[in-house]
Amino acid sequence: MATTRTQGDAETGNGQQQQQQGNSRKHSTASTGGILSGAPAASWQSCYYCTREHFKSIQEFVSHLRNRHCTREGGSFVCRYGFNGVCASLPLDGVSDRDYDAHVAKYHVNQLTREMPPEWGVYSAAQNLPAVLNDPSRGKQSNLFTKKWGEQFVERTHVPASARLPDITHADFAVYLGSIGKRYRWHERRQQQLERDIPLENGTGGGAIGSPTHLSSVPDIFLKSQLQLHHAPTFKQVFPDLMQSSDSSPATHQQTGRQLQEQLSQYLDVVEVKIAQQVSQKSAAFFHAMTTQHAILAEMEQAAEQVRQLRSALAQLHNSSVVDSFKVLRYAKRRQHYNLTLDKLRLMATVHKTQPMLQLLLGTQDYVAALDLIGTTQEILSAELLGVHCFKHLPMQLSEMEKLIDKMLTTEFERYAASDLNRPLTPEGLLETDSVCAEEDKLVAIVMGLLRKQNFSFVQSYQQEAIATIRAIIKQLLIEVLSRSDSDQEISLTGAGEQALELTLPEWIALLQRSSQALTSILERIKAVVGIMQQTADAAVGAQDTVNLIDSEAFLSASHHEQLRSQLQLLLQAVCHYCHERCANIVSPQSLERSSASEQELSQLSDIVEQFSETTKSICGVSSVPLQLALKVQASRYAQRFHSEHKHKLSLLLDQERWRQVDIPHEFQRIIERMSSGDYAKPEGSLISNGGGNPVLLLEGKQPYALVSASLMLIQMLYEYGGSAHRLPLLASYHSRNVVDLLRCFNSRSCQLIIGAGAMRVAGLKTITSTNLALVSRALQLVLWLLPRLKEHFHTMSGYEAIERDYQGHIKEIENKIHGIVSERVAAQLEAWEARPPIPSQTFRHISRHLVKLHEAIAGVLPEAQIHEIYGVMHRNFKDRLREQLLKLNINNNGGPQHGVVTSELTFYMETLRTLKALPSPQLDNGILEDIWLY
Repeated sequence: MATTRTQGDAETGNGQQQQQQGNSRKHSTASTGGILSGAPAASWQSCYYCTREHFKSIQEFVSHLRNRHCTREGGSFVCRYGFNGVCASLPLDGVSDRDYDAHVAKYHVNQLTREMPPEWGVYSAAQNLPAVLNDPSRGKQSNLFTKKWGEQFVERTHVPASARLPDITHADFAVYLGSIGKRYRWHERRQQQLERDIPLENGTGGGAIGSPTHLSSVPDIFLKSQLQLHHAPTFKQVFPDLMQSSDSSPATHQQTGRQLQEQLSQYLDVVEVKIAQQVSQKSAAFFHAMTTQHAILAEMEQAAEQVRQLRSALAQLHNSSVVDSFKVLRYAKRRQHYNLTLDKLRLMATVHKTQPMLQLLLGTQDYVAALDLIGTTQEILSAELLGVHCFKHLPMQLSEMEKLIDKMLTTEFERYAASDLNRPLTPEGLLETDSVCAEEDKLVAIVMGLLRKQNFSFVQSYQQEAIATIRAIIKQLLIEVLSRSDSDQEISLTGAGEQALELTLPEWIALLQRSSQALTSILERIKAVVGIMQQTADAAVGAQDTVNLIDSEAFLSASHHEQLRSQLQLLLQAVCHYCHERCANIVSPQSLERSSASEQELSQLSDIVEQFSETTKSICGVSSVPLQLALKVQASRYAQRFHSEHKHKLSLLLDQERWRQVDIPHEFQRIIERMSSGDYAKPEGSLISNGGGNPVLLLEGKQPYALVSASLMLIQMLYEYGGSAHRLPLLASYHSRNVVDLLRCFNSRSCQLIIGAGAMRVAGLKTITSTNLALVSRALQLVLWLLPRLKEHFHTMSGYEAIERDYQGHIKEIENKIHGIVSERVAAQLEAWEARPPIPSQTFRHISRHLVKLHEAIAGVLPEAQIHEIYGVMHRNFKDRLREQLLKLNINNNGGPQHGVVTSELTFYMETLRTLKALPSPQLDNGILEDIWLY
């Protein structure tokens, strides 16, 4: 119940407050508008939107609208006197100055009725058309263009209560109302007391609100902090009737002045009454202040006396202790200044001795110390002696001295490089040692100074000097070689002597021999100098494992050290590459093409190039290509010429071959044995002897090969290829390709001569016999046996699989040719055979004769397995042809007379095969007597 009453009282109090606030607003509006006249308030006397602005004239109102409620866009004026800054009569349209004045006078100054601006509420919000059109939850709207824009454009949906918000009831505010109730009741009692006191004040002398004795009857102009009567508007407001009645009589002026004086006296009385009321309300505090004023004055006098005593004590303390202490501090400061001045003078004396010290250091070639001294002096001049007049020219002199030292270092380095590289070479057979670098200390001093200046161009200078020295050495060697040559051709060397010359291959080899020795000595010198440069750079960067070559701290950065190291490495590589390139381009390619190198010359050239390449690689760390390419060109020419000669020789031998079996000399047997073991070290000439030979070639001691003379020459050629590749590994890649080409030539040419019957035209053979075919097959089988060993010797053979397939196909084709010849003859005999006595018939006698002749032709040439394979094919063909003949003759396995004749004939046929042993033993039984009737 207490809580309910408190709430009801609070609601009642709130209602009373709202009613009083509304009354006060109405009263203030009425009093503001009716200060000077009792007429209704006009529209120009106050601003709708500036609540504290009130105007006495139309001009002030118009000026206020132009300054506060108008925007200028270019030469146009836009009226903003309206709700949300939009004028209802002229919304967002710009007009001229004259039209704007007319608009303000018509719609704002002379407006008869005042409508309060609408207050903004939640229903004043407008729909956002883009948000409605792009709502992803609504999709495509079909009736979009048939709706009217407004509040009903979007259907309203019921939003359910959130489950996260609690249900608020009156009980939730019980604690708050209980805590605020006591203070609220005290506030109500205070408010009621004030309401009772206000009528009493009004009745006793203050007057009611709006009466002449109330403070609101005094105009606002008199209540401002400043009243400036010299301003015309202010004077007009204070004396309004006086300004309007300037043409009246003196009596009228006197009456007006009297009225004004009475009115001002009335205003003064009102103010005095209000002051008296305030003083009466604060009288207790005023009298309390007056009574305590004497006590305060006494305390102030006592405090002033204490301050005077304190100041006297401080003065005595200052004279007795502080002054002397300050003197001690001042003297100590002065001594410090004297010491600083002395140090500065000593520093100036030291700087004054800089130039003589520089001369002394340069005389001892201590360039790093000289440069350090210049740098230190420049730092001192810029930091500690800045502004000293006697040293104003010294920084410029030091800069010039630094440039001079840089130029001196460059010149000294070039002079040293030229003198070191152009020293006499060591005698032949002696190598340059580590002491090849002359005046090492001088080089270290020069390089250290260049590094201190961070001048890394000396690397390029040394490289150019080294290349010029190499060019001069090769030119001198060319002159010596040409002077010793017996040729009558006149050759002139002009310029640097880098043009290619017409030299023979022996002259080029001799020149390379001498050039490699001379260039090796020069490269050793260059390597030694570069090593010293690298050690100097390591010492300059402060490496731990290097010899200390400087007395000062490390001055070379890690990035510059790495840059210098790479430049020195590139210098060695460039010089070595130039040596190779120059040696390779001494002789013109045309002159080398005209001269054919022998294997001995090529071996000598290869040894020179390999030795020189290894030397340069040990110096610079990388392999150089130009001289290797020149060697490979010569090797390629030699290999091509070698192959052309052997290939032409093989073609001539094949064309002249009679394809008859020959005896195998012992030297060819030894060649095969060495090729089988991969031994190509012994030359071919040492294997040739005049002893006899064997009828067949034995492979691995048990496989006999009957060969023709062309096969023997092919074996010798293959051994020569292998021996050449063994002696000159440079030729291995060329010879491996050429061996494949030679074998392909042998295969294709033998196929043309035997299978294509070309030997009948070239060699004059009357016919191609089975013996010829068997000898060719055996020669091809020998090559197939040699192919894996050749591949192992040459390490790689491009086209190995292809040549192996070609040879196997050729052998198969020869076998088909052999058994095809006999099979055709057997088929011709069987076509004329009839199952009738005598037995054996003449047909089977002829068949047996063909089998015997074939066996006699190939038995001494082909191996037994291959003979079995050939006869096996012929045997299958025989059975197929015989079955066809039996079907043709309508002979069946019925035990009749014809069946007996067939059995007898087949028995004679099988007896011939058993005699020849032409088939494997399991196939020589009488199974054919049963198989022949199986269709």
